[in-house]
Amino acid sequence: MKSATLFISIVFVSSFFEMAAQVTSEDQLKETIIKLDTEYFEAYNTCDMEKQADMYAEDLEFYHDKGGLSTSKQDLLESLEKNICGKVTRELVEGSIEVYPINGFGAVEIGLHKFHNNQEPNAISKPGKFIMIWQKTESNWKITRVISLH
Repeated sequence: MKSATLFISIVFVSSFFEMAAQVTSEDQLKETIIKLDTEYFEAYNTCDMEKQADMYAEDLEFYHDKGGLSTSKQDLLESLEKNICGKVTRELVEGSIEVYPINGFGAVEIGLHKFHNNQEPNAISKPGKFIMIWQKTESNWKITRVISLH
């Protein structure tokens, strides 16, 4: 009977440490993705096109509920520079980011954000949902897919 109790205790303690390690790993992943989100949208808000280009994967797919699908990284960057730079800023809805790991690939980020038209500073901006797929490469993270819903 003692060996059965010992075995159950070992399994319980092992499970606890495995769950604790998983929580820490998921917390670290969320912290990393939030940091990347901040870096990307700082570049977006300040028109740092080089930084934005660096953070996008070459095979980027950008789905916009109003603008449709863009599969050209270069076309998207040109559109952002022409239509967004100096005109629109993004604000994250605090506490809205959810992060889910994708085993062997990276992570999914889901959240809410608002866009402000700089030419209409008093206009009310309603939150929109976004989903970003991040790929972990050997040296950094890249945005591979974006779904932007308003």
